[in-house]
Amino acid sequence: MALLLLLLMLLVSQPISGKLRRKCPLSLEHQDGNRLWSHYWPGDHLVGIILSLTKILRITMPFNMAPSLHFDFEISLHPFLMLLYIFTFELANKNPHLLHNLTLGYHIHDNYLSTLGTSDALVDMLSTGEANVPNYGCGRRDNLLALLDGADRDISLQMSRLVGIYKVPQISDGIPSEALRDKSQFPVFHQMLPKEGFHYPAIVQLLLHFRWTLIGLFASDTEKGENFMRTLTPMLVRNGICVVISQQFLKTGYTAALRDALSKWKQINVFVHFIEYVSIWDRILPFHLALMHLPGPIEGKVWIFSALGSMIKRRHRLHKYLHSIWMFDFQREKRPQDDTFEPSFLSKHPFQDHYFHCSLSKHAFSVKGRRRCIQKIPLDTQGKRNRVWITNSHHLYSIMKRVWDRINSVIQTLAQAMDSAYSSRSRQRSKGVKEKLGVPRLQPWQFNPFLEKNEFCNISKRKLYLDQNGEIRADLNIISMLVSPHMDFTTEQLGSFERERLVIKRDALSQLKLLNKSLPQSKCVENCHPGFVKRAREGEPVCCYDCIPCPEGTISTQEDTEKCTKCPNDKYPNEDRVQCIPKIITFLSYEEHLGIILVSFPLLLFLTTVLVLIIFIKHRETPLVKANNRDLSYILLVSLLFCFLSPFLFIGQPRKTTCLLRQMVFSIIFSVAISSLLAKTITVVLAFLATKPGNRVQRWLGKSLANSIILSCSAIQIIICSIWLGVSPPFPDSDLHSQPGVIILLCNEGAVVMFYVTLGYMGFLAAICFTVAFLARNLPGAFNEAKLITFSMLVFCSVLVTFVPTYLSTKGKYMVAVQIFSILASNAGLLGCIFIPKCYIILLRPDLNTKENLKGRINVTT
Repeated sequence: MALLLLLLMLLVSQPISGKLRRKCPLSLEHQDGNRLWSHYWPGDHLVGIILSLTKILRITMPFNMAPSLHFDFEISLHPFLMLLYIFTFELANKNPHLLHNLTLGYHIHDNYLSTLGTSDALVDMLSTGEANVPNYGCGRRDNLLALLDGADRDISLQMSRLVGIYKVPQISDGIPSEALRDKSQFPVFHQMLPKEGFHYPAIVQLLLHFRWTLIGLFASDTEKGENFMRTLTPMLVRNGICVVISQQFLKTGYTAALRDALSKWKQINVFVHFIEYVSIWDRILPFHLALMHLPGPIEGKVWIFSALGSMIKRRHRLHKYLHSIWMFDFQREKRPQDDTFEPSFLSKHPFQDHYFHCSLSKHAFSVKGRRRCIQKIPLDTQGKRNRVWITNSHHLYSIMKRVWDRINSVIQTLAQAMDSAYSSRSRQRSKGVKEKLGVPRLQPWQFNPFLEKNEFCNISKRKLYLDQNGEIRADLNIISMLVSPHMDFTTEQLGSFERERLVIKRDALSQLKLLNKSLPQSKCVENCHPGFVKRAREGEPVCCYDCIPCPEGTISTQEDTEKCTKCPNDKYPNEDRVQCIPKIITFLSYEEHLGIILVSFPLLLFLTTVLVLIIFIKHRETPLVKANNRDLSYILLVSLLFCFLSPFLFIGQPRKTTCLLRQMVFSIIFSVAISSLLAKTITVVLAFLATKPGNRVQRWLGKSLANSIILSCSAIQIIICSIWLGVSPPFPDSDLHSQPGVIILLCNEGAVVMFYVTLGYMGFLAAICFTVAFLARNLPGAFNEAKLITFSMLVFCSVLVTFVPTYLSTKGKYMVAVQIFSILASNAGLLGCIFIPKCYIILLRPDLNTKENLKGRINVTT
């Protein structure tokens, strides 16, 4: 049966082969043996690796022969980067604790930075036969388990579309394209490094730290450069950084727009660049030419690269206008096994003759030949530390070591995920009823879920971590390459970006000062000092502004403040408006001069009133005292005594009790005083009317009428004050805004309307008393008080009229002083106009204080 099948295959293969030859009559020529590498080693599972190591310079597509590719190496590390992958696979396969009796094979391709080379390599790996025919099983039986992606990001996108059809996991150890992060379109893509642009916040924080608010932004004229511009520019704008020059360049060349922009914005000393394949020196040339033609001295420019990794340093004349070049690199953990790198194969060159057997092979179904290298012997992973080839370039050795760290972390992650997958499958089989012999082969689609755990963060020597959203993040070092006067570089670690926080090393900044290379400024204007606020200039970028003092009551404590901060109510700005200082608490106290004066006058008037009262009591039986209702005079004098004491309720720190009593006590007592004057005036009028024959007014005369007038008028004021206390009584308060730097303690009148009602009622009583007294001023009688009452009410009304506007226009303790002055003036007017003339007669003219004189005067008047 087997012989029959073999014969059938031979019969079928010839027509097919002939048919292919008839359709594609190609004359395959023997190509250069150094092109199209394909390194292969079998294993239990095959891992495909596609690298972008060499760059095609020219490609020709003839129709009668295989494509002719002419290329050169970008750097002379091409064979050794291949060997690093092979060396890492050797280590993994020799580790009994990693793969557990399984081995990893490899199939390494170089795609030559072209989509054509990538497609050819992928088809070759996905074809299980020797020919590049997918899904054609012939020859080897290796099935691709995973694909390690070391290619360019755009080529990675092409690879994902093809391997996604076969559900082959694609593992990228580079910064992937943003499009590949869409799991709905690329479910088999596994990211081992943070997403593109994850370190852009570090650039923003770096610019803000050094207050570089005016910058130039440059990128290559590619899709990646456009993404860089589109992503970083809004971040800069949101943080107040002005991008006044924003240009995308071709890979080489100079534009007149750059020269014009640099001429307009000479104060820009910081440039942020996104650079791809083009050499840094090619990018420096346009800037060098543009700056060279600018007049005046030119300050050294700081270049900030967005690319991650180091740069080959070399002396160059184009460094004339460079201050320094800043870049970011991954932080790495120092581990004891770091020094084990330096395998002996690095000393052997050419390496393929020693370890590999390479030959050009071609299959009947293939359209071209390929140079395939099969490993002859295992690599010497325990060789002596020998650096024959590497010793001449420490920088290249450092690159090799870092690449090996990265490769080792990825392959270890792959091995651990594979071990987890087999362990899970073993547990599932143990639960079954029957157990088949042998280990079922792990398929690619079964391997994908175990790569989702992303153990790469724990294995990698780079300091990677997952943020709260499950996104991969990395800690970075900030490297500064300072240009010396001799046009070469001095490298310093300027700081770091750890856990989304910028840390700058002060020692590195001190080193800059020692080298006389202080950092340049890159801003439109000088900083606004504390106490000032920025005001944007019309028609200019937001970074160009004027500095104006903070408004009244506000401060600014930092430079370039966009908004001043208002001081708390109990504080006020100092003279420079940079600090809020506590306000001084003030009130009308007994210790200050105004308080002493306002205390002295009430005491003096109080004593005067006491003296008048004593005189009246001592001479109570004299006609002058008895003539105008002696009891009403006593009531009036006692009321004035209490009125002169009421200012003491206004002086001193306001308290709840004093605030409640001060207005109430004065208004009620003074209402009693005015009521007594009104009673006196009405009594005089009724007494004169009672002297006429047949008048019935005489029956109204007596103490009952006077008492009724006093009680009724005072009772109305008491009712008004009670309503005031019930609605909204006065309470202690503080005035924080009337005077700068001062907190005035005062009594809030509560219901201000009620305050003016009590004041108005006293004015109403005074107006009635004034009217009645004015009408009775010409009544006959030697001791007629109507004229005196008229003058006293005129004084009170004058004080009241001037009090209201003065009270409303003053604040704080001076308002209290106005109230006290008005109280004293009103009461002094009553005391002086009514009682001083009488005291003059009693003490100095007793001859007029006789009954005969009183009657005589009446007769004369009549």
